[in-house]
Amino acid sequence: MGRRWWTRWYSWVILVVHVFAILLFTRGFLLTRTELPYYSHCDDISQSPCFSSSSSVNNTDSRCWNKPAVGRLVIIVLDALRFDFVAPSGFFQEKKAWMDRLSVLQNTAFAEGSSAKIFKAIADPPTTSLQRLKGLTTGGLPTFIDVGNSFGAPAIVEDNFIHQLAENGKRVMMMGDDTWTQLFPDHFNKSYPYPSFNVKDLHTVDNGCIEHLFPALYQEDWDVLIAHFLGVDHAGHIFGVDSKPMIEKLDQYNLMLEKVIKVLESQSEPGGLHENTFLLVMGDHGQTLHGDHGGGSAEEVETSIFAMSFKKPPSSVPSEFDTSSCKLDLDGKKKCTSSIQQLDFAVTVSALLGIPFPFGSIGRVNPELYALGAGTWNLDGINVRDSSNLSKLEEWLLNYVNVLCTNSWQVKRYIDVYSTSSVIGFSSEDLLHISNVYVQAEQNWAHTTKNLLLYRNESCHTLLPALTRQIDSYFSFLSNVSELARAKWTEFNMKLMGIGLGAMFISLFIIFLAIQRINNLHMTSLLSPGGSRISFELIFAFFVVAIRACSFLSNSYILEEGKVASFLLATTGIVKLRSAIMKKKMQFEAVSFLLLTSILRFTIEVGLSKQAATSLFLSASPSWMFGVASGHPLWTYLAEIGPILVVILLAWLLYRTITSSIFGGLWNYITIGTILGYVLIAVHWVAESNIHSLALLFQGIAKGCIPRMVYAIGLGQLFLVAVGYLFGKDREFDCNRSLVMKTVAILSAWSPTIIILSGKQGSLAALALIIGGYCIMRLESLEDSDSDATAQIFTFNPLAVTQWNLLAVCLFFATGHWCAFDGLRYGAAFIGFDEFVLVRQAILLTIDTFGFSHILPVLGLPFLAVRHFLFGRNDHGKGFLFTQLSQMYMMYGLITATMVTVTIICVTIQRRHLMVWGLFAPKFVFDVVGLILTDALICLASLLYSGRTEE
Repeated sequence: MGRRWWTRWYSWVILVVHVFAILLFTRGFLLTRTELPYYSHCDDISQSPCFSSSSSVNNTDSRCWNKPAVGRLVIIVLDALRFDFVAPSGFFQEKKAWMDRLSVLQNTAFAEGSSAKIFKAIADPPTTSLQRLKGLTTGGLPTFIDVGNSFGAPAIVEDNFIHQLAENGKRVMMMGDDTWTQLFPDHFNKSYPYPSFNVKDLHTVDNGCIEHLFPALYQEDWDVLIAHFLGVDHAGHIFGVDSKPMIEKLDQYNLMLEKVIKVLESQSEPGGLHENTFLLVMGDHGQTLHGDHGGGSAEEVETSIFAMSFKKPPSSVPSEFDTSSCKLDLDGKKKCTSSIQQLDFAVTVSALLGIPFPFGSIGRVNPELYALGAGTWNLDGINVRDSSNLSKLEEWLLNYVNVLCTNSWQVKRYIDVYSTSSVIGFSSEDLLHISNVYVQAEQNWAHTTKNLLLYRNESCHTLLPALTRQIDSYFSFLSNVSELARAKWTEFNMKLMGIGLGAMFISLFIIFLAIQRINNLHMTSLLSPGGSRISFELIFAFFVVAIRACSFLSNSYILEEGKVASFLLATTGIVKLRSAIMKKKMQFEAVSFLLLTSILRFTIEVGLSKQAATSLFLSASPSWMFGVASGHPLWTYLAEIGPILVVILLAWLLYRTITSSIFGGLWNYITIGTILGYVLIAVHWVAESNIHSLALLFQGIAKGCIPRMVYAIGLGQLFLVAVGYLFGKDREFDCNRSLVMKTVAILSAWSPTIIILSGKQGSLAALALIIGGYCIMRLESLEDSDSDATAQIFTFNPLAVTQWNLLAVCLFFATGHWCAFDGLRYGAAFIGFDEFVLVRQAILLTIDTFGFSHILPVLGLPFLAVRHFLFGRNDHGKGFLFTQLSQMYMMYGLITATMVTVTIICVTIQRRHLMVWGLFAPKFVFDVVGLILTDALICLASLLYSGRTEE
């Protein structure tokens, strides 16, 4: 008993060390940038070197930093608006069903003499809604740590566009996504928020927006109107981009936007309510074909902005500042779209409205978006000795140079204050470089351009080149600042990161000592029989783990982590197949294992779980192998009926198990609950089937009731497991049978919840786990077959545990997950529930994410220790069984901790990499959460499986 308690405490010590190491490293690595409590004010402009300082301080004509160019602003945010939702299909290699659906925007933008334009807007990752709204309104770069606040947004304390509107007398009305009211709780004159986290609800938020939007367009009690629609985002999460609900949402938006534009145009005559209104239709981020976002892929960061002025500007910007990309349509007509960084949104809109730029903004006033405001073409108030001879274009460039002067001064002020206020700030070399660029721009402005403006010869035409050079100087400064911020924004505390990494190495040493300690206490060894040499399996397992660990040092291999794991798993399978052929035993199991790894490799490639609801999976399926067209009803029936048949098969296998002589007592009743859960899951899937005849069978069943019943049964089973542990005792001679019953019972308690949360792929993943685990156990027994009973006591094969770990990794990716926040299947959190409750939804999302990759594999590991008993071979005593199980858990934990340690090394090395927040940091977060979960499960398993032995 003392030895068992010693081993249990080793597991808890390792968990504590890992938590300590991860907290320290995270504190040093995922620090938020310093948020400064400073705000811009109108009278700050007196400190700038720009033209308008002398005439703007008094604020005599409602002018602050620059003259307002628009009177009213309508911002319609379509959440998760992909660029190809708005841009013409001719811009892309292949036309898809979702393209050209927002035809009103295209027709308006490409009409002759139109004052509207379509922009490709580039966001900065992470592309979760909170970060994008924060970046759009503050003009700063998002910080990775804020992802954790995406399900409970805190109020923004930095200076922002919305704050400046409120401070400068602008009346703001908001409707739609309630994230706005969480970020800006006291800034709106009127607000109509709707809950945003029920991704299964496609219509509540959108219908609420429409209900309040159109009456508001006829009212005069607002200056800025914000309407945030969520239907496209939710349709993507649940059904994917290539789906009927997505097409229906885009068509609905097209009708809504058409009506909005007509209402605004009808009142845009001189003296009308919308004479000088500016319309922006925009996305906060894009989405993948599976409907996900959060990462840094092109699909996620590329969204769109449609901008329209109802007062036509007299000209357009010079070609030097035109970022248009043009294509010819089928009629030979040229269609062009421009590009803009979302970083530039806050400062550009502030310039259009004539309010101070947010103090922490590092964006630049975009020339093309700014030029759409007709008011930007007036030079009133700028002191130029002879402006009567300036052309409209020269007037606009002069006005724009002055705005850029203010823009650059504001950014330089922020960088200076940030560097003195922040703990670390930017390096002296970086500050010196951007200061030199700024000084050069200011010198050009002071000594060259001003002289040209004040004393130019009427017949001389050197003003345009001079203004263009001045704009280029400011562009150079602003781009240098944004590039520096993107590269070095986060303040890394290398001391804390070093201590955290050191603690991880210490944990590896502790685990290794634990394995050695168990060997010494129980006189076992990792050596081959006789202890004369290290076994081939140990060497091979070491190299497999080392190869996978080294792959984390490359961003390309991290992106293909699932394929790497499946390749290594197949490699171990080939080694086992060679051994099976040489020994002429278990060749069927070896071939089956290789076939399973091939199927897993295919599902990782296709992304079954993410695409099963769309036509993309069907088109990607190898239908040509069977000579059946991808659109054939056979595939629909297979996708609908197959998972139901598999879950029935799982119930039958479990029934056969509990009717055997092994089972009895309380553990038998626990497992019976799982069979009931499987039946309920089958009924639930039939009720939700796309096959009409099947769905009619259970038409009256409330779809939310069955998942909740499954959850309740699972909680009851876990309670009975706890009761069995506290009040049951194991007999020494019955230890193998007891361990099998406990393992089956705990897996049974978890599996229905995990399967139903995973969707219809869940039963297939469970079957794959059973087949894979069975093959690993059988092939592990192959290595024991040539050893006598005495030699087996001295043998422990780590290759089987390595295979078990790789199988778990493959299942993580095969079930549609990956190490990025767009790899979270948010729809799973609402299976059985419609309303959003943070803790409940977080628990369900965690179970779905880590169920097949962590919970079931860790809790099912004892099957490796009892393989002799299961296959009718010699039965060892409880001491040996507990020793082997402890070794396996320590080895499993060592492999997992090694992977996380290498991940930490990787993010430390790559902390300045361009993809650090889009790739390396999400990988780090997923890995450390998986490690803590693995450690906690090992601790609980050591309590449950060691049991309480009768004296």
